[in-house]
Amino acid sequence: MIYCGIDWAERTHDVALVDDSGQLLAKRHITDDAAGYKILLDLLAEYGDTEEDPIPVAVETSRGLLVAVLRTGRRRVFAINPMAAARYRDRHCVSRKKSDPGDALVLANVLRTDMHAHRALPNDSDLARAVAVLARAQQDATWNRQQISNQLRSLLREYYPAALAAFEPWKNGLCRPEAHELLKLAPTPARAARLTRTQLQAALKRAGRKRGIEAEAERLRDVFRADWAHQPPLVEDALGKQMLALLVQLEAACTAADDLSEAVEEAFPQHPDAEIILSFPGLGLQLGARVLAEIGDDRTRFADARGLKAYAGASPITRASGKKSSITRRWVKNDRLNHAGYLWAFSALTSSPGAKAHYRRRRDDHGDWHAAAQRNLFNRMLGQLYHCLQHRDLFDETTAYPTQLAAVA
Repeated sequence: MIYCGIDWAERTHDVALVDDSGQLLAKRHITDDAAGYKILLDLLAEYGDTEEDPIPVAVETSRGLLVAVLRTGRRRVFAINPMAAARYRDRHCVSRKKSDPGDALVLANVLRTDMHAHRALPNDSDLARAVAVLARAQQDATWNRQQISNQLRSLLREYYPAALAAFEPWKNGLCRPEAHELLKLAPTPARAARLTRTQLQAALKRAGRKRGIEAEAERLRDVFRADWAHQPPLVEDALGKQMLALLVQLEAACTAADDLSEAVEEAFPQHPDAEIILSFPGLGLQLGARVLAEIGDDRTRFADARGLKAYAGASPITRASGKKSSITRRWVKNDRLNHAGYLWAFSALTSSPGAKAHYRRRRDDHGDWHAAAQRNLFNRMLGQLYHCLQHRDLFDETTAYPTQLAAVA
């Protein structure tokens, strides 16, 4: 049995091959390009790598072209956590020395001694991986949009509270095109106070508003002309220029989030698991795509539902030492899946009577706080999702919560 370890870097990689006894068979220093990848594949083939019996590879990353090249065929690629690799390095040397070829050798020995304790990258389909790329990008764009929106809100509080009051009745006020048009038209409260009804109506029409334009323009005019505190004129103009620069970033973030949402809505329904995932209460296109992105469609990835729950951070963890024992929430988890689970459980409370009854039972009978009860609900729904995906069944409310529904009735 031959094992391969690769110390990954931005421009070059170090490769090491060892046998069952730990003997170093070969080492190479390759570049991160097509020529380097060919050298790597030729080296693996030289030491017995075939399509039927490929050599397993350990690397400290799960992304990139190098991993894509290695994952062709049936080869198992193990993404070793860098912190775990550092602990393995301490097993072989106490002087704390470090080198890239040495790290590649350490990674190869990780597979030689403890391959059973590590998990290979899941064999997800190309469509599932494409959905994962889009869903994660959309989630990042949404977070980025919210971050810039918070920065803009904080800036407006310093010199332009009239704008915040004007946009408050609107849902996602600062992210709406009407707010962007008005802020570009009047970046300071002094200029906003001089806006006429005609200018306000024209700005609302440019933003795409179709109804209630005259009434909304009248309301905005009253808000802008109310009595507000002001910064000195020079400071106010400077803050207005800063706000316009921040507004450009917010518009770009809103456009990116909307475009990626459309891409997710187009790709996710094409996946065979989409119908099952969308049958669950609280899961829509965007949230369902995020769940699929993190769990994938490789049915052998998790041995049972407990593994999926631990991966998502929904199940508790026990710490016992001597006479002390404690049960706490998990801190090491898939943060994206855990965040999606929080939104999923929160939405299920209003769309599923059984989920709401389960949540109330955790709060009333077990004394859980809101977060703990919601996490317990997410834990249960993950088990239901695992069962449905394994058996290709749609979600059924009466099967999922028979006792709770009877109590509600």
